[in-house]
Amino acid sequence: MKKLESNRIHQMDCVKGLAHLPPGSVDLAFADPPFNIGYQYDVYDDRQDEEKYLDWCRQWMRGVVDALKPTGTFWLAIGDEYAAELKLIAQKELGLICRNWVIWYYTFGVHCKQKFSRSHAHLFYFVKDRKQFTFNDEAVRVPSARQLVYADTRADPKGRLPDDTWILRPQDLPDGFRSDGDTWYFPRVCGTFKERVGGHGCQMPERLLGRIIRACSNEGDLVLDPFGGTGTTLVVAKKLRRQYIGFELSPEYTKKIEGRLHAAKEGDPLDGVEDPLTSVPPTKNGPVRKNRRTPASDEASPLFPAEAD
Repeated sequence: MKKLESNRIHQMDCVKGLAHLPPGSVDLAFADPPFNIGYQYDVYDDRQDEEKYLDWCRQWMRGVVDALKPTGTFWLAIGDEYAAELKLIAQKELGLICRNWVIWYYTFGVHCKQKFSRSHAHLFYFVKDRKQFTFNDEAVRVPSARQLVYADTRADPKGRLPDDTWILRPQDLPDGFRSDGDTWYFPRVCGTFKERVGGHGCQMPERLLGRIIRACSNEGDLVLDPFGGTGTTLVVAKKLRRQYIGFELSPEYTKKIEGRLHAAKEGDPLDGVEDPLTSVPPTKNGPVRKNRRTPASDEASPLFPAEAD
């Protein structure tokens, strides 16, 4: 079987591509698959029969697990519709251990008249081995309340790790949405942001991937993304001096990913603001004012689907 070249995106079906990866070769995988909600991709039908969709998910998830090292980590982004099913497949059928169920809170969910607007996606953090895995705690520590609010001399100067939290809307409780919780706030990459590459509706923020890659891999490690999309995982991996490999079914998306990878350099800063609670990224039309907490809404996508009332 031909070995695939790393540090590039491969235009091919991910199930076939994953079969070409040497078993136990990947340190970290991040997957943001189609959500099976009818999003209009250019070459993929996102409206599959439920069992057909779940069987397909079993195939590519098995491929990811086989490619992971015994100490490897797998992050999965998914919407409400199949979060429970895929979590059970990962744990009960594939033997993964779920270390965290993180909620990505992105504000400005699609407006609904007869139910609550969705403004989140699920991020499952799995490992293969309960005790042997990479977790760089100092790379993702945040200031604690003892440091920021109480000036408590007992506070660890290195900050603290994120932990469980309940949160209302940050605009309703500006001081209550902290970075040290498992509900993560990162603004959507809206159409007006300079970070937006266009042509694909579900672009992940670089800062979100930066947190995951910094925490769960080391420089030189191999990072895998089976659904290239806009290429954010691979671009962030390159900027953070990781090796990377990805698959993308669409020739058009693949070409755009190649352009982003060519433009990115090792050591480049990540796009997006470091503290999204105090400002949002600049727009294509110029700077935005500080302390604006919620970016403008954008078109629907798998991460921000248009929901029926």
